[in-house]
Amino acid sequence: MTENTICPGCGRHCNLSEPHCKRGEEYCRTGKMPEQRQGEKQYHEMRRAHYQIADMNDKLMINLRDLGHMMHLLYDGKASQKRILIILNELDTITQKDLTERLGIQPGSASEILSKMESAGWICRTQNETDRRTTDVCLTESGREQATEALAQRRKRHEDMFSCLSEAEKQELLTLLETVCADWRTRYGEHGHHHGHHGEEGHHGGHGHHGGEDYHKGHGHHGEEDHHGGHGHQGLD
Repeated sequence: MTENTICPGCGRHCNLSEPHCKRGEEYCRTGKMPEQRQGEKQYHEMRRAHYQIADMNDKLMINLRDLGHMMHLLYDGKASQKRILIILNELDTITQKDLTERLGIQPGSASEILSKMESAGWICRTQNETDRRTTDVCLTESGREQATEALAQRRKRHEDMFSCLSEAEKQELLTLLETVCADWRTRYGEHGHHHGHHGEEGHHGGHGHHGGEDYHKGHGHHGEEDHHGGHGHQGLD
């Protein structure tokens, strides 16, 4: 998704193909943004007011969660076809079982999406030579072309996501984030590591916007429409 596909309706940064508010739905139908309803105005005013009186730590968490919400909407989920293409492009061959575990999904779900990709001519599934109960998965030539395009789109998206920062600012941000990540791994142990540090392929694995005690009561991203519907952060494509 590029920024041109993000709905400007309510500040949730939803995909225009799946808006989660009435204003976004009308914008998709007509191309015109309707006026905000009174309830929506009050909601956003409440969020802004709550942010203004929050202390520094709360503001940091609010911004981290807002960024996490936007990342969720910018990516397709832990079992997206683009993500599978990129994973397979890194490897010559992987067993379907290992791929399923890497994706963090159920075997039935993996089989369904792989069947679609096989029908599209992007992957090939063959019986493993040493273990006939195991299926190997690899890219076809067409699949490799799709993977190359998906990887280029990801890199361009990442450039865009940090285009507001200079190289020096990006380095400073990276240093600060690495410091916080290292401290959280030590402070919160394996639980924190499991939920937030699996790299791009499993970045958020079902984490969701549900942490932080009262965050959703005053700031959350559920809003009037309860738009998350249990999506959680399902990883980058």
